[in-house]
Amino acid sequence: MKVSTIRELLVQAEETWGEEIVIRYKSGKGTVAEKSYTDLRKDSEHFSDLLETLKVRGGHVALIGPTSYEWILSYFGTVNSGSVAVPLDASLPAADVCELVDRADAVVLVADEARKDVLEAARIQCPKLRYLISMQKTEDGDGILALPKLMEMTLEEMEPGTGARADLQPDQLASILFTSGTTGKSKGVMLTHRNLAENATCLDMKFPERSVLLSVLPVHHAYCLSMDILKGISSGSVICINDSLFRMAANIKLFRPNIMLMVPMMIETLAKKLAAAGDKDPKMVKEAVFGEQFHTICSGGAYLQPELLDLFAKYDIAILQGYGMTECSPVISTTLSWNIRKGSVGQLLPNCEARVVDGELQVRGSSIMQGYYHMPEETAETLQNGWLLTGDLGYVDEDGFLFLTGRKKNLIITKNGENVSPEELENKLLEQPLIREILVREAEGVIEAEVFPDEEEMKAQGLAENSITEALQKLIDGYNEQAPAYKRIYRLKVRNTEFPKTPSKKIKRY
Repeated sequence: MKVSTIRELLVQAEETWGEEIVIRYKSGKGTVAEKSYTDLRKDSEHFSDLLETLKVRGGHVALIGPTSYEWILSYFGTVNSGSVAVPLDASLPAADVCELVDRADAVVLVADEARKDVLEAARIQCPKLRYLISMQKTEDGDGILALPKLMEMTLEEMEPGTGARADLQPDQLASILFTSGTTGKSKGVMLTHRNLAENATCLDMKFPERSVLLSVLPVHHAYCLSMDILKGISSGSVICINDSLFRMAANIKLFRPNIMLMVPMMIETLAKKLAAAGDKDPKMVKEAVFGEQFHTICSGGAYLQPELLDLFAKYDIAILQGYGMTECSPVISTTLSWNIRKGSVGQLLPNCEARVVDGELQVRGSSIMQGYYHMPEETAETLQNGWLLTGDLGYVDEDGFLFLTGRKKNLIITKNGENVSPEELENKLLEQPLIREILVREAEGVIEAEVFPDEEEMKAQGLAENSITEALQKLIDGYNEQAPAYKRIYRLKVRNTEFPKTPSKKIKRY
């Protein structure tokens, strides 16, 4: 069902599935709580009424915390009231969160008790805030309202007229999502109801109705918000909340999902478990790791080694590689289970078209952002005549499959004028088990590779600390023998710690 507002999405889902379960989550040791589509609609509409009672409907509401039922109902309640939700990264220091709250002009901050430090800091550092709300606190106090207590209010206790629903327009601003970015200051991406709702509902991926999803990615990420939450709800799925990456294996056994949305780093970790099984019966291995009911991984956020598709296919698990960016709400292309092409990030969504200009991929369609909040210069650089300049290098083949080759701003221009994409070299070398992380760049006129080796592989190969550089140099030499002269790596640096990363786990280049 293609819809153009998030309220339409929730209402149609509730009218279709009603008392069927939509959210499952652990509520205590050995206890699983469940919420229905009707619960979510009723509770989120109650939250909308609260915003009107507090006289902040239409304002910006910041949300911070791990994925939870309270976070989800607060999000729907915010955007479906005509207000603007501002999801924030729960892993950021309190000072950084306060800066984003202020930059977003938020008048309400709703926070999980896991980040009560943010509530305390915001009271002092965020003068624009009118209300602070704790998701789990049971009593008001210290200037902080308790969401459970607010949710117990009746319509009679609220302002007259709060039972009415907002008249939403598709091109009305719904959310501001801050990009983490590998360079520079984070930008507030302005996404409308149409952007988010159509991105989530314009393509039927033919997942069976009532499929069980295990949500493991941070909910403030556009990828998780759009694909796990919005698409999951619109397609009648059961969304199970993973409470910790450390307990993901246990939660897979508990919730027995059919589908999971992951980034390549997670997939690579699971691949090691599968590879360690050796020649054991694939059905038995799959049952032990995922359960026999599991069939699909949706991958996005970074490059995925193509050979992983073959590894998981051995266990009857399809990996559907996709591509997107927050500025596109976020999905631009995705693979479908019946039409997989290795090395490609799938075909364009029905609401998106693309062109290649000077090697750079540009896209337009109903998922493209309004712009960056209070950043007109950056908006003008990225949005030109309706086309979004992705900054990614790539091409679309004759069958409409999209292939990426690198990042435009990361290009290395050699002395003889050749263009080299560092990602191309990095992805090639990451095929070596000994290389865990790598960054390729220009240094003093030559191409340099900085490598963080894989400790487990070092032990497996019996390599001592004083021999790792020699071993890595042999791998570089082997690559150079096959590479054209202008793509050869002439300098190697070895580091003993991981590279600094963005909150979305991408290596910071600068």
